[in-house]
Amino acid sequence: MVKKQDIIDTFDPSHVGLDNGQLFGFPFDYGTAEIIVLGVPWEVTVSYRAGTAQGPERVLKASPQLDFYDWDNPSGWQQGIFMEPLDAELNAQNHDLRQKASHIITATEQGKPIATDSELSALLADVNQGCEGMNQWVFHHSAQALSQGKKLVVVGGDHSTPLGYLRALSDRYPDFGILHIDAHADLREAYEGFTYSHASIMFNALKLPQISKLVQVGVRDISQSEVEVVERSHRRVITHFDAALKQRQYEGTPWLEVCREIIQELPQQVYISFDVDGLDPKLCPHTGTPVPGGLELEETFCLFREVIKSGREIIGADLSEVGNGEWDGNVGARIVYKLCNLMEL
Repeated sequence: MVKKQDIIDTFDPSHVGLDNGQLFGFPFDYGTAEIIVLGVPWEVTVSYRAGTAQGPERVLKASPQLDFYDWDNPSGWQQGIFMEPLDAELNAQNHDLRQKASHIITATEQGKPIATDSELSALLADVNQGCEGMNQWVFHHSAQALSQGKKLVVVGGDHSTPLGYLRALSDRYPDFGILHIDAHADLREAYEGFTYSHASIMFNALKLPQISKLVQVGVRDISQSEVEVVERSHRRVITHFDAALKQRQYEGTPWLEVCREIIQELPQQVYISFDVDGLDPKLCPHTGTPVPGGLELEETFCLFREVIKSGREIIGADLSEVGNGEWDGNVGARIVYKLCNLMEL
């Protein structure tokens, strides 16, 4: 059996990136890695543009092109990072259910009632059942990793994918918060009839009482009903709108000061949920629902650093909505690597 230290001693992180089919070209396996990356090729309920189901594969393919000196954690690669093989059966199920969901989406956009149409109602039931099956799949893999003392990063797919992971974390942490980077609030209840819509991930997450705080950053596309959810939450949900954040910077408030104020709302244990459409679309041009405006990548990393500097702990993370493009995969791989390195600190 190969020992982890032997792997570290024989791997040269400055060498040409290895195209060995492993994330970042690293030689670790499940047993020797401290951080497991779980790719979830799923976009069943995407309502605007498809392609995010290929996000995990894009991240994987782009990852060996990175250099591995990280300013925040120079030896972070030594903790061991391993991505589980993408599940072909899950991907096939995604394709089948996506076709069914498209009929629901089209009918909804045309104003057709779903509940009174037996065929559409049956399709909707199939989609909701299949999405719950995906949640259980993610929960199982997440719980398995956590039971072995490992940390986990889920890579979607659309933003519905990490709910099973949040459920697994809720079995281990009685109180934690979510730091949510996103252009959208994702607080819609069963958007377009889908219980586990990508637009409903935070609505569903708030059903977990262990999640004591949801702090959203970069939101710039939100419905009136979602605003009302925030207002009724009694500050359980704090939403930092992109326009308000930029206005403060225009007025001369340093971003670092803003970050520290944002972090003060979070409890000791923090989960990062990172939808790439929270970034300026130039960084994620093929994401599912791009919105003008948004954060720069280094602004988000600065925010994450302040989580660590404040003495808080990052207990888990997800990255979602990476589009089916080479540049998207490149940016996504850099985010995954940064999240892995920060989780060790």
